[in-house]
Amino acid sequence: MSEMTDEEAEYWDDFFTKNPPKVDPNRKGGYFTRQRELLDVLDRASADYIVSRALQAHKLPTQIIGDMVREKIAASAVTQ
Repeated sequence: MSEMTDEEAEYWDDFFTKNPPKVDPNRKGGYFTRQRELLDVLDRASADYIVSRALQAHKLPTQIIGDMVREKIAASAVTQ
């Protein structure tokens, strides 16, 4: 990815200064808000553990949770 030129930076600065993004507080959030809400239902230790693993693995918290669930499923299939 190439770097932005000074002219491009000035254009986007001017554009977003004159056209700030509109935020509707009545709308539910997007993908990242849902990620945060998922962690909010967990206890603090569980959420910290998942976030720590996600940062180490360069993954999203939901991916870590999915990995953990698949590991449990695989382990239970072996013991049956």
